Amino acid sequence: MTTFIYTEKEIENAVDFLLSRVQNQKILLFYGEMGAGKTTFIKAFCAALVVTDTVSSPTFSIVNEYEYPEGIVYHFDFYRLKNQAEALDIGVEEYFYSGNYCLIEWPEKIPDLLPENSLKILVEVQPDQQRKLTIAKI
Repeated sequence: MTTFIYTEKEIENAVDFLLSRVQNQKILLFYGEMGAGKTTFIKAFCAALVVTDTVSSPTFSIVNEYEYPEGIVYHFDFYRLKNQAEALDIGVEEYFYSGNYCLIEWPEKIPDLLPENSLKILVEVQPDQQRKLTIAKI
């Protein structure tokens, strides 16, 4: 487990920190309370990959797809799911085993569907409004 503390202005450094630890893992699970900065971090992560599309929260669509020079990024937001069957209905397993990046917000909604080779990323707001990024393998 590793951690990194950052401010909003230092988010690119936090993304670089994560990218240096991702290796071949493409399934990134973003945990954190509402408003912790998960989507903001994912936007910065996609910018570092040189995503050509507009990155936004897929709260209502469940999944957004973005292109970048080396492939595709799938951005999931499972907050609104009522059960894991809804994720299966959208074909989540095909996305997870596609070999592309899958950036998942609210992965705790689908615990039985998460691939073993995932990275758990916890984004926490600190008392001084900085963010703490904690990275661990699951």
